[in-house]
Amino acid sequence: MDTNSDQSSRQTAKMNRERLAFERPSILDEEEKKAVTVRQNMARLRELRLAKEAQDAQTGISTESRATKAKPKKRFR
Repeated sequence: MDTNSDQSSRQTAKMNRERLAFERPSILDEEEKKAVTVRQNMARLRELRLAKEAQDAQTGISTESRATKAKPKKRFR
């Protein structure tokens, strides 16, 4: 009986290997497309982050270079 279950498990393993070998190219293509999409999204987000940092730096420079106005003195009655 042990031989029968061993043979059955070998046959199942062989069928799984054959199925995966058949499906593997399509699975690899799908994973490659996902990886490309992720890399493109990361590049887009990096560009947005760098643009925001540059804008923040430019805003900081422009506010620092402006002369601060003296506040008017309050008058007491």
